[in-house]
Amino acid sequence: MINNYVEGTQAGPRDKVSPSGLHFRDSKRKVDYVLAYHYRRPLARQLPGAASPEPRCRSASMALVSNGGTGKGRAEPQQQQQQQQDDGQRALQEWPGLPGLEVVELSPLDALEEERRLQREEYERNLLEAGLEIEKDPENKSQGLSFVRIHAPWQVLSREAELLKIKMPTKKMYEITEEKGIIKTLNEIWCKLTEPLQPQVPQQENTKMKTLSYPFSREKIYLYNIKDKDTFFDNATRSRIVREILKRTSTKARNSMGIGTLIANNVYDAAYPLHDGEYEGQNDVMNERKLLYQEWARYGVFYKFQPIDLIRKYFGEKIGLYFAWLGLYTEFLIPSSVVGIIVFLYGCITIESDIPSKEMCDQRNAFTMCPLCDKFCDYWNLSSACATARASHLFDNPATVFFSIFMALWATMFLEQWKRLQMRLSYFWDLTGLEEEEEHPRPEYETKLLQKKLKKKNITTESSNENEKEKLTWSDRMPGYAANFGLILFMIMLAFSAVFGVIVYRITTAAALSFSTNETTRSNVRVTVTATAVIINLVVVLILDEIYGAVAKWLTEIEIPKTEKTFEERLILKAFLLKFVNSYASIFYVAFFKGRFVGRPGRYVYVFEGYRMEECAPGGCLMELCIQLSIIMLGKQLIQNNLFEIGIPKLKKLFRKLKDERTEVKEMDTNQSKDPQQWDLDYILEPFTGLTPEYMEMIIQFGFVTLFVASFPLAPVFALLNNIIEVRLDAKKFVTELRRPDTVREKDIGIWYNILSGIGKLSVIINAFVIAVTSDFIPRLMYQYAYSQNGTMHGFINHTLSYFNVSQLKAGTQPENSLFAQEVSFCRFKDYREPPWSPHQYEFSKQYWAVLSARLAFVILFQNLVMFLSVLVDWMIPDIPKDISEQIKKEKTVLVDFFLKEEHEKLKLIESFIARDKRKHRSGTKSRRTRAASFSQGHRSPKGSFTSFSSQHTVV
Repeated sequence: MINNYVEGTQAGPRDKVSPSGLHFRDSKRKVDYVLAYHYRRPLARQLPGAASPEPRCRSASMALVSNGGTGKGRAEPQQQQQQQQDDGQRALQEWPGLPGLEVVELSPLDALEEERRLQREEYERNLLEAGLEIEKDPENKSQGLSFVRIHAPWQVLSREAELLKIKMPTKKMYEITEEKGIIKTLNEIWCKLTEPLQPQVPQQENTKMKTLSYPFSREKIYLYNIKDKDTFFDNATRSRIVREILKRTSTKARNSMGIGTLIANNVYDAAYPLHDGEYEGQNDVMNERKLLYQEWARYGVFYKFQPIDLIRKYFGEKIGLYFAWLGLYTEFLIPSSVVGIIVFLYGCITIESDIPSKEMCDQRNAFTMCPLCDKFCDYWNLSSACATARASHLFDNPATVFFSIFMALWATMFLEQWKRLQMRLSYFWDLTGLEEEEEHPRPEYETKLLQKKLKKKNITTESSNENEKEKLTWSDRMPGYAANFGLILFMIMLAFSAVFGVIVYRITTAAALSFSTNETTRSNVRVTVTATAVIINLVVVLILDEIYGAVAKWLTEIEIPKTEKTFEERLILKAFLLKFVNSYASIFYVAFFKGRFVGRPGRYVYVFEGYRMEECAPGGCLMELCIQLSIIMLGKQLIQNNLFEIGIPKLKKLFRKLKDERTEVKEMDTNQSKDPQQWDLDYILEPFTGLTPEYMEMIIQFGFVTLFVASFPLAPVFALLNNIIEVRLDAKKFVTELRRPDTVREKDIGIWYNILSGIGKLSVIINAFVIAVTSDFIPRLMYQYAYSQNGTMHGFINHTLSYFNVSQLKAGTQPENSLFAQEVSFCRFKDYREPPWSPHQYEFSKQYWAVLSARLAFVILFQNLVMFLSVLVDWMIPDIPKDISEQIKKEKTVLVDFFLKEEHEKLKLIESFIARDKRKHRSGTKSRRTRAASFSQGHRSPKGSFTSFSSQHTVV
């Protein structure tokens, strides 16, 4: 059935639609899906030599107008309209001079619009043939926005549910076996304690019972608990079924395969399911969207747990799994934050008893250090770097090693717990045994394949038949692969170039500030350079992040992946690689490269023939690494994850609204109601583009929390604070800012788990090197147990400083007008080198090689110990909870018993029908009784029963 109101029909105004805006005009049939498109009614131009031109404006305009005779004032079925067009065009070709015919020329823009209109008509006819029901808006403006509303009746829903093997609830319910003993007691205590944190959403009346689900089958329809056919399939399932039909319905015009191709060709603007009404308003009607907004998508309920089951029901399993993962990750950040705060407080408490920082701050030691730059920098006293040394101890202390081991085990436990939660959700959401559905090819893939077929079309008929089964090979994709390799390499080099540019800025700015005559400026050179360089680096990272996201998408498109799943996986890998390099390149430089290639006094390493390579602060590079990591992490979270997420969707929504208002001609529309309908409100919303950006920002944050946690124990705290806001921000975006996404059934988070696992393993290696190479943990340990005379840290600073004879400085590099010039014979620098009076002066000393060996030994020991503990934790925690494993086995047994019971009842029913027929035959006329008796004898078993016949019937 189609309600297609063309111009001139006596269609009722739009205020006669259903009050909820979720039904057809009859207020009975649900709107399961909406197609939106912009139309433009062409203005006809008369060809030279024809009759006087008369502008014609019709909603179903044709290239041929026969005396204006398309029946203005009555609505014609679409098939008759198409037939009229075909007949008229044929007549024009055969009799071009026929009197009474008016020839109309269409402009190129009008011709394109006409082609799109024909494609829409053909597509909608094909949807009707597929069993769907359609309702359209009248096109009574010269141009504007129109909607096609689609309803799937029961016959279509049941057919498609069987094809898609959608699991539906049966009549059978079975008891869930509860855990016993201390675990049950702990669970009850936990439930009572967390009761105020539970969202106020409808729960299953009996949580100890679970409904048995089974893939829908029309032959076994008696198994299912069908109380009302209109509500048996919920809104999410109905829209999913309609989406599958839209995907596979094709049109002959331009070989368009499905709604994706039509949207790509601008035949339709959008296709989306409707939200369940408004999320706020004066009406008292409660819907699932409003419930989600009140109990989940507001910042005022940040302390409550997420209603995961309701999220899954409304948005589908894929989005439900994302929020379940995000919730578990946020919960796991709580213990790591507590431990991180304890480690930081330990550093604060022990700062007064730290002997090395005391020695550095003691002015009586008078360690005269070599100049930090040539000519303009003076000798300086190590005690002037007292503040830096004391601050470094907050993060560079023995507790940091413990925290690194803890975080490595934390990452393993988080992943193991997620696997268990994922399995539990799969059981309760009926995702166990979910098969991979055959995906439809992407529109870009079909277009490329069509181009390939057209090139070979003129060979032979036989080869063209073979081409129908043809697919794109690696040679077709080779240009895309080559472009991917080259551009990804270029983008990675661009990130490294940005880091190098910041390094050059630091070096040149430090040198320039050293020339200053202002004493305050010269004394704060390091602080000024570090702070400004980190801010510049943050801005560069944010800009490149946006560029890399767009580049990764374009590179994936030119690869022409066949399916959406393949496209998404390749996009994720490219975007993650580029954003990982962009986010961590500068941090890797500070952690492992800064200060390693400085050289020594008298033989410094220079860049650009005059600027010395930068070196670490006297307290080491760990403090700078902490500053770099904290500013980039907090900057990305505050600006990119929060401000961008809030601001950009609102700007896009405003821009789209202004664009629609500007392009739409202001005409009086008598059919326009005052209140916009739900499809109007949803069209204004931002289209859903996938979960990749949401996962990506959390994965990058996971890297900040685990990879360099040895240098910044407070990283989990800031991540936790961000995620408390992030959960509600994402929730609000999904409920209020985005169109309702199509529900997708997924049993896991896919490739993201592999990326998380890879980051967890990489974090062990990186933290081992940070502790061994960047911090002073190993040199302190070596000094205390190998070189200290009394087993304490007294004398450690002196042990780490080497001597240099200032008379051996290169000409022109000595300090000018130095206050120390007459007194200084030797200056000190941080390194393990032989003194000037040694036969092997300035070469690496034995202590250097001993400390280097200890560093490498620590890396190997730390890595193997943590890996062993991680494997042990992985082995001790089973992937599938024991109770869930038992429930899955029980469910299979219950399902078999339920089938046998239902089949037995069906058999009894058949036998009762046969017995009733037998009695009817016997009560008939004598001749009929005789015929019935002879027939019964022919089919009677030896014992005279009808068992054999009924059993044959059951087999059939």
